[in-house]
Amino acid sequence: MNTVVAQYLEAWNTREPGDRRAAIARLFTPEASYVDPLVAVRGHAELEAAIAGVQTQFPDWTFRLAGPVDAHHDQVRFTWGLGPADGADVVIGFDVAVLADGRIDRVYGFLDQVPA
Repeated sequence: MNTVVAQYLEAWNTREPGDRRAAIARLFTPEASYVDPLVAVRGHAELEAAIAGVQTQFPDWTFRLAGPVDAHHDQVRFTWGLGPADGADVVIGFDVAVLADGRIDRVYGFLDQVPA
């Protein structure tokens, strides 16, 4: 699961649209869903658009693992941070991902710290 989480965060950090779409296709099932307090999407195209939107809102910021990865069965939970590459995390969140056949099928995201 550590590898899945690393690939997930890398997908959120991939800026080139073609590379980002390829990463999503490898990592997520075709009908994967992602939901957090700000967005609910389903499928690769909507997921890619959501990631691109976050990157537009926070240019040059980076997602990174901010705690241990905890997993059992086909589910994994982890805390992530988002902030400048050379600075402290400004946004902190917590995601739970559920896998199907080795790929992410559902993500439930929570925002623990957001800027005012």
